[in-house]
Amino acid sequence: MHRWTDLAQVPADFGPSVVTVGNFDGVHRGHVGVLTRMVADARAAGARSVAVTFTPHPQQVHRPDEAPPLLTGDTDRLELLEGTGLDAVLLLTYTLEFAQQTPEEFVRRYLVDGLRARTVVVGRDVRFGRGNAGDLSTMVALGERFGFAVEVIEDVAPDGDEDVAGLDDPLRRRWSSTWVRELLAAGDVRQAARVLGRPHRVRGTVVHGDARGRELGYPTANLGPDATGMVPADGVYAGWLRRPSLPAGDPDAVLPAAVSIGTNPTFDGLQRRVEAYVLDRTDLHLYGEEVVLDLVERLRPTLRFDSVDALVERMHEDVEAVRQVLRPVAG
Repeated sequence: MHRWTDLAQVPADFGPSVVTVGNFDGVHRGHVGVLTRMVADARAAGARSVAVTFTPHPQQVHRPDEAPPLLTGDTDRLELLEGTGLDAVLLLTYTLEFAQQTPEEFVRRYLVDGLRARTVVVGRDVRFGRGNAGDLSTMVALGERFGFAVEVIEDVAPDGDEDVAGLDDPLRRRWSSTWVRELLAAGDVRQAARVLGRPHRVRGTVVHGDARGRELGYPTANLGPDATGMVPADGVYAGWLRRPSLPAGDPDAVLPAAVSIGTNPTFDGLQRRVEAYVLDRTDLHLYGEEVVLDLVERLRPTLRFDSVDALVERMHEDVEAVRQVLRPVAG
């Protein structure tokens, strides 16, 4: 998949293309369903499939105090988009200046002149251009003017037999990033994985912590404050620690882990942290390495213990619980 951050990187002979525009935060099952269908349709028509997306998220630019936490950082979003089979992604830097383009300017510059769009795929509630002045009727009119078709995609809802919380909603809740955020805020990473189509992921660089886990016999890899991926509710989770720098077949590339999220209340901690103990391993040296945590199941909320001994005893129980959760997956 081609990854471009500027129109100047698009080959002069690229196209014709089928283009869609969106934020694709989380690249959940609804996104994947639409994108894989778009890819298949583009190939059948002899066209290239392209997604145009933005960084940072527009809400972080226009309403930073109200913007929701992002489910995925750019690295994971691009990797997941590539998994849908897209031919290219154009990742544009979103600024207040960029947002001043009129709907016509945006469409003409990026979709028509830049990507030579034959078809533009949009949702019924599409908004684009300065002040979100462009809508579906605007896109259709611009398509007639510039010679591209507009395909409208409807919201995608789970099938009736899907075992996902929220399916008893009489409005037949659709796959959405908002739904995932709600589940993560409640710590329900197992249900979030069903909406995402995979375990929720937090990615970050391992930094030095208090070394308290090592003293207790459970050394942890602490993620730095620049970690990406929404951090779910405080608690202890079963998950996998992945090391992208290692080859896929390396035995240390994917490791079972107990993940703690919270402030360490037993030690009167104030800073919220994400830290992972790799089961039965005290020989790993991960400082400065980028790792990925795939969260499988929340075992319990964060607790305050009356003594260090009580904490260590519970940590031992947590590790055994992680084994039970991950064993079927490993098998």
